[in-house]
Amino acid sequence: MLKQYKLRDYNFRLVLWLIALSGIGVLLVGSADSDLQMRQLAGVTAGIILMIIVSLIDFSWILNFYRIFYVVNLVLLMAVIIAGVNTKGATRWISIGPIQFQPVELSKIILIIFFARYFMDHENDLNKPRVVLRTLLLLALPLVLIVSQPDLKNTITITGVFCLLYFVAGLSYKYIVGVLAILIPVGVMFMAIVVQPNQTLIRDYQRTRIMAFLYPDNEEYNDNTTQQNNSVTAIGSGQLTGKGLNNSDVSSANKGNFISEIQTDFIFAVAGEELGFLGSSGIILLQFLIVVECLILSSRAKDISGKIICAGMASIVSLQSFINIGVATRMLPNTGTPLPFVSYGLTSLVSLFIGMGLVLNVGLQGKIHFQSNNHRRRRYAS
Repeated sequence: MLKQYKLRDYNFRLVLWLIALSGIGVLLVGSADSDLQMRQLAGVTAGIILMIIVSLIDFSWILNFYRIFYVVNLVLLMAVIIAGVNTKGATRWISIGPIQFQPVELSKIILIIFFARYFMDHENDLNKPRVVLRTLLLLALPLVLIVSQPDLKNTITITGVFCLLYFVAGLSYKYIVGVLAILIPVGVMFMAIVVQPNQTLIRDYQRTRIMAFLYPDNEEYNDNTTQQNNSVTAIGSGQLTGKGLNNSDVSSANKGNFISEIQTDFIFAVAGEELGFLGSSGIILLQFLIVVECLILSSRAKDISGKIICAGMASIVSLQSFINIGVATRMLPNTGTPLPFVSYGLTSLVSLFIGMGLVLNVGLQGKIHFQSNNHRRRRYAS
């Protein structure tokens, strides 16, 4: 379970980027809602401690329990539907005494662990039809539970991450082309149906968000476009250097409560207004550097499972960052996706740090480390 590692193999650059980004997140959350700042700081502290602990545990040993993780994941997702807490029309939280957590955030990490081992075990059979069908079924079970909450955004996010993992594992291009040939016309038909007033494919609030994005000037959807319009105004008002953290500007979108859920879904609006273009660019740069470090470690992983873990975490950070910033800048429909390591949300924050702990351990057991250990064993054996 525990191995001897060399300190020089520890990726301190990744740790530095994570601490810097989450530190900015603590400041921004505190500016958005001062009552949440200490909780966010506690979440960051707990996350970093867990990340360090996980980074020192052999990820290959953790993958031995991948079936148990999968079952636990299904149980947690079913518990949400059976006894979850309903908030704003969606049931996505579980309460255990004073503690509330969102299982779908942990589900993302669990599914990466599960498929990392699953794809490694079936590395030579990934393109056989029976394995492809079984794999899709294993993905479908948690997705059905997630979309039932309802949580369409995380259903789409996890599906996107899964597609990348399967590609990294070695999915044949013929399947990729085939899937695209099906998805593109299906997507067109889906959009053609959901814009109809009496459609039943998605819920009314989901359709309204899509319609507000497609027809922003339609007065019927003013209530749904106001948040994003105010977000864009806030980002633009920060100009180059911003108005400063915790500023008392009466026209502030943050202090004036012109945007709801600003500490989570629209935290980038706070960054744009208070830190300006330079601060916002710094956040994007840190997200980019984290993704790059994950991809570098993926290329150096000792086996396919390590490669998948790193690529999976890179895809979560990049995809969620793209969606969150896209929503805040009105490039995408309003979805409510947190900005990794920045938005308030302790379940998401701690889960991401656990995933990064796995990435760090993959780095500690890179190809060079793996080959040197094998050489040492052969030398002792002789």
